[in-house]
Amino acid sequence: MGIVDGRNRVLHAQRIEVRLADLPPHVDANHTVVCILAEHIADIMNRHPEIAAVGAGFPGFIHRGVVRASPNIPGIRDLPLAERLRERLGVPVSVENDATAAALGESRHGEGAPLAFLLHLTLGTGVGGGIVLDGTPCVGACGMAGEIGHLCVQPGGRRCGCGNLGCLEAYASATSVAARWNEARGGKQARRVDARVVHRHALHGDPLARRILEEAGHALGLAVAQAANLLDVHHVRIGGGMRHAWDMLAGPVQEALDNHLIPPLKGKVHVQPSHLGENAALLGAAWMARNLARMGRDTPQR
Repeated sequence: MGIVDGRNRVLHAQRIEVRLADLPPHVDANHTVVCILAEHIADIMNRHPEIAAVGAGFPGFIHRGVVRASPNIPGIRDLPLAERLRERLGVPVSVENDATAAALGESRHGEGAPLAFLLHLTLGTGVGGGIVLDGTPCVGACGMAGEIGHLCVQPGGRRCGCGNLGCLEAYASATSVAARWNEARGGKQARRVDARVVHRHALHGDPLARRILEEAGHALGLAVAQAANLLDVHHVRIGGGMRHAWDMLAGPVQEALDNHLIPPLKGKVHVQPSHLGENAALLGAAWMARNLARMGRDTPQR
């Protein structure tokens, strides 16, 4: 969470860790999410009454401020998040997919900005994708556009959280990288590790860690090539925890691009880690909020 002023400066930012992926079946996930967000946003607003609107990037399938579902928070169903937060906070609220918010932030404030055409990927718990075309976020007919994490990069491959086999998310998310390491090590590993530890092992020459990251990079490059072939987007930014492993991902990503881009795009698609980091989504959400406040309406503008 953060506060962004009219000059696009992040004046305050904070992280609040919550565990929502494994809520017990008897817990109302919709109510829980609204309560957590409203409590912490209200706390900030009480200390900064000048806040005029709220923008939120949320992981899930979102259409007109309603979270239809969230693969990584299975209990959520048809949550009118923008409306519920507006009722509790008393200011206009705009809600979009978190990767869409990050894409907006990158396109307006990242390296080379403004960029009218941009694809942003967030490699974290899952793989999120945000698309900006001709300066406008592309969300699709029902808010499902940009789900690059669920492009198939390995037919019949690993099971993804969405239920399908071989999705990018099953290979290139921080969660999947850690899971593949822990599965391969089995009982040999005294404790389960995260993706940063896998990266550290790879830097020290561990062949298993290097192979997992190389395969993640190849899968990422293949998915980006498919997206670029479809959208003719030349600028791609990588955010999320896995961007810290870019030194290991870059080579396989470029190799996959060279092999799978159509000839007119070869050498024109540039993939690089986000320099804005987590601020990309904050700045994108702030743009959404500012646009909403300016329009004087309480539903996201398309």
